[in-house]
Amino acid sequence: MEPNIAFISALLGDPARSRMLIALMGGKALTATELALEADVTAQTASSHLAKLVNGELLIVRKQGRHKYFQLHRADIAQLIEQLLNVTSNINHPATITGPTDPNLRKARVCYDHLAGELSIGLYDALVSKGFIIDQGFETKLTNTGRSFFHAQGVNFDKLAKARRPVCKSCLDWSERRSHLAGSLGHWILEDIFAKKWAVRDLTSRAVSFNSKGLNAFARMYNIKNII
Repeated sequence: MEPNIAFISALLGDPARSRMLIALMGGKALTATELALEADVTAQTASSHLAKLVNGELLIVRKQGRHKYFQLHRADIAQLIEQLLNVTSNINHPATITGPTDPNLRKARVCYDHLAGELSIGLYDALVSKGFIIDQGFETKLTNTGRSFFHAQGVNFDKLAKARRPVCKSCLDWSERRSHLAGSLGHWILEDIFAKKWAVRDLTSRAVSFNSKGLNAFARMYNIKNII
């Protein structure tokens, strides 16, 4: 059976459903009520939209006690949405600033489960400069030097290998229009930032806010220039 592009396009094409999917780009699981507010629709309408997205395997449902939460089904769905945001910005506003207008979101934000924004581009460039990754356009590869570096930082590559996704993957940044690091290693870096309390995530948006000590530590660890 051939892939049914029209089916997926129809799911993505509804304005309410697209707003729900964008709201889930932060990686958080949200309730139907929260997603109804994001889409500005009634609870009954939201329930109908969510059922279609779950049946279409764009979303999964997680149950916690009496509550149900919705999440994007896979990382590649998040990447598709990010790419659509890029395409839409180019078509609708070719001469304007790309990406979000909020400076905090432009600086650093969550892209599903990894870091995006200006700081993510600085990180990516630094990893390439140090020879830790090789940028091949649509493909990003971890070098032996990079593997040794991240192993020393505490990365368990055996555990990452069990995840059904690439260790390194390039993701086109919505605001910067350059590659940032996704994949299981990109996810590890974001979680490490939070674990070290270098930054916190905004409770109401995808923004990631670094404190001054955390930003300095982040820059030193990855040898990132011109971000302080």
